[in-house]
Amino acid sequence: MNLTERFINYTKFDTQSSEESQSVPSTPKQLLFAEYLKKELISEGLSDVELDDKGYLYATLKGNIKGVPTIGFISHYDTSPDCSGANIKAHIVNNYQGGDILLSEDVISSPTKFPELLNHKGEDLIVTDGHTLLGADDKAGIAEIIQAMCYLRDHKEIKHGDIRVAFNPDEEIGMGAHHFDVEKFGCEWAYTIDGGDLGELEFENFNAASAKIRIKGVSVHPGYAKGKMINANRLAVEFAAMLPDNETPETTEGYQGFYHLIGIKAETESATLSYIIRDHDRDRFEDRKSFVKACAKKMNEKYGEGTVTADVNDQYYNMKEKIDPNMHVIDLVLRAMQECAVTPKVQPIRGGTDGAQLSFKGLPCPNIFAGGVNFHGPYEFVSIQVMEKAMQVIVRICELTAGFND
Repeated sequence: MNLTERFINYTKFDTQSSEESQSVPSTPKQLLFAEYLKKELISEGLSDVELDDKGYLYATLKGNIKGVPTIGFISHYDTSPDCSGANIKAHIVNNYQGGDILLSEDVISSPTKFPELLNHKGEDLIVTDGHTLLGADDKAGIAEIIQAMCYLRDHKEIKHGDIRVAFNPDEEIGMGAHHFDVEKFGCEWAYTIDGGDLGELEFENFNAASAKIRIKGVSVHPGYAKGKMINANRLAVEFAAMLPDNETPETTEGYQGFYHLIGIKAETESATLSYIIRDHDRDRFEDRKSFVKACAKKMNEKYGEGTVTADVNDQYYNMKEKIDPNMHVIDLVLRAMQECAVTPKVQPIRGGTDGAQLSFKGLPCPNIFAGGVNFHGPYEFVSIQVMEKAMQVIVRICELTAGFND
């Protein structure tokens, strides 16, 4: 099976995760794909293939030399809750020439709206039918990792140590690394293959927290409400207005942090505002959390103690703290990319990856491109040529690691 066939086959599995679920994995359909991958890994000749009860799949490609570091490659198999992942109909646009792509009778992907398409003129693009996401995030990463392992298996002249691979559920809902067994994985360092377009290499990400703002109102008949009613709807609007309107996702880029209001549930008697808080700088991150709490305190001073509560909880931290002392992990990728004729694009992640949490669990784990573009929606696509480059980079990292101690 070639890389393209492998990936398109994976897209036929609906593996959408759910933020509403309390189970692990969050949806049982993810396990169906995990079981399929387990059988595939065994059939491809990998060793130590193990799928645990939470849907974490581990395997080993045995090395052909001794005394070199054991490294790993990781991808997630769930797809985003933001867009349907059921009945994906992937098809190939051969030799794309830069024009509009008719995904279906009523959906067009155009470079006027998605100029990143023009970066892939002359390439073969895998696209959707315009009604689902594609799932390159991150089934492209899985396909590239497994294809790389098969390549190393078939090319015994390439020297490498033990290579561990792992595939996990629920990354899209921020839970992918929570039950990852770093000790069992047994690697000195690893890479998530979960980045975007060609050459992307990420080892800086947001520090992240969630904030739940709960408001207690007092409901009174509006005709007799003077001096009595506390309208939680109105207080919710007031709280939201206290946060700077130029520090939101739609007004920031690069290293700029933000407050993102992701949901409001409100009525006169009660209201809840859900935020995520993000910043690359740890000190500014702490300041942002303190500011949210200060806003709640200020409202309590105005409306009475206990009217507003702010529950702020950290989610993950900037992996740069853990990568900086281990820069050989990055140096290997940079060299591998250059030797595969890939121009590295080192950039901060305006989000998080499983690698961020894994880095803080003792496994340095930067993120490498998988090739997908326009994630989480019907205009998602991936270039076959970029997927092939990602596979080549994985192979080259394994080969370079064999000489790491020279």
